[in-house]
Amino acid sequence: MRELPRQLSIEELEELFGGPSALVMLLAETEDPLGRAEEVARQLPGEDKAQALSQHPRIGEPSPEQHGDDPTVLTELSYLNQVYEEKFGFRFVVFVAGRPHRDLLPVLRDRLARTREEELETGMAELVAIAQERWQRR
Repeated sequence: MRELPRQLSIEELEELFGGPSALVMLLAETEDPLGRAEEVARQLPGEDKAQALSQHPRIGEPSPEQHGDDPTVLTELSYLNQVYEEKFGFRFVVFVAGRPHRDLLPVLRDRLARTREEELETGMAELVAIAQERWQRR
């Protein structure tokens, strides 16, 4: 298992977290940024959390972590992503961890029933887990 770095550049953090955000800027100034990322993320104002989550690719869109699946599943994911973004104002983020897209549909449906505050916290925890896993794969 690859050790977590003591410092990372803004560019490295943007790659791990999906793009520029207030979270990335704070982590670039933090010793042990990936080890402390969840703590730093919890302290962000709601709009900074929403900004960080909105940098992540939508579930079902092509990315290095996501690829081909049943077109019916991708259509439903696209629709549910739209509903989620309209309700919460940021993207649905989940640590896929090799699960097929069809397994994410019930997760997305369940999370649609939650509050915005719950989703901000859950989404940020998922975003941190994704960034940590991306670092481990490097």
